[in-house]
Amino acid sequence: MSVADFVAANLSRATGAGLDPHEYQRVAREMAVLDQWGETFMRAARGHLARAGQAATTISAGEHYQVAASWFHVATLGPNRESALAAAEADTAMRRALELLEPGARRIEGPGFTGWLRGPADAVATAVVVPGLDSGKEEFHAVTGALLRRGLAVFAMDGPGQGVLAAGSTVRADYHHVIGQVVDALGTRSVGLVGLSLGGYYVAESAARETRVAAAATVSGPFHLDWNALPPPVREIIVRRAGGEEAARHFARQVDLSVLAPQITCPLLVVDGGQDVIPGVTNGEPLARLAPHGQYLRIPHGDHLLGNARSDWLATLADWLHGALT
Repeated sequence: MSVADFVAANLSRATGAGLDPHEYQRVAREMAVLDQWGETFMRAARGHLARAGQAATTISAGEHYQVAASWFHVATLGPNRESALAAAEADTAMRRALELLEPGARRIEGPGFTGWLRGPADAVATAVVVPGLDSGKEEFHAVTGALLRRGLAVFAMDGPGQGVLAAGSTVRADYHHVIGQVVDALGTRSVGLVGLSLGGYYVAESAARETRVAAAATVSGPFHLDWNALPPPVREIIVRRAGGEEAARHFARQVDLSVLAPQITCPLLVVDGGQDVIPGVTNGEPLARLAPHGQYLRIPHGDHLLGNARSDWLATLADWLHGALT
């Protein structure tokens, strides 16, 4: 794939992660070849770190640190020999942002997860934002912010093979064990879940098997993966995150909700983009149809993760989850 094609393919995702689209395009033009993706985006991230150090107010500094976290994360989405470093830098930048902007935010960790709990200590309910295959807790600021504005406490997390944990762990399909650990650590009786991309599968699998999930929403989540039909770039990411091809094939075979969907007894909202067509990945319509309390929201012009159509679904999802939990 050419530099221009890869940049265009990731525009929606990058802006959804919080990057200014004009800055994204300007920085991307610095690349002569795609192998420069990582160094180019990490250099842009460090520019925001420098601005944070020179900022006149703590608010401005915190905002620059948060933007830097997004740039470091996006640096991991393309070729990058230093992906582990970029993920660690994203984690550090987000910590520095929250120290300035939300000093009440708490880092909570367990054997298979890490993340930030944000929002009021007396929140009426808690939502957990679950990332996907090659995403992490620094990507979905818009989702987290929408839930926070509705008064929910929000735990944005990395699980096995995700974000800052990707360097030392591999993906697992039985994600409900991870969500169980999260609920234990949060000390709450129940949680709502929002899963994005492969995180949608993780959320649905957890909702079927973890009784403390009170409501769940998926965004661009797969119902089923067909390894042989997946595009080579997607297979390569799974191989990397699973720790080898055999493990990746085994993982992909487990991503199938046909048996689990009828076991999801909590309220479920499934959001899909009509332009999200990845070979080998089926959309979430069967999940919503088979789940006893499933609802389906399809945005015809939405792409994968619907970063090009946020106004058509984000507020609806946030209102729905708040209502389902409260």
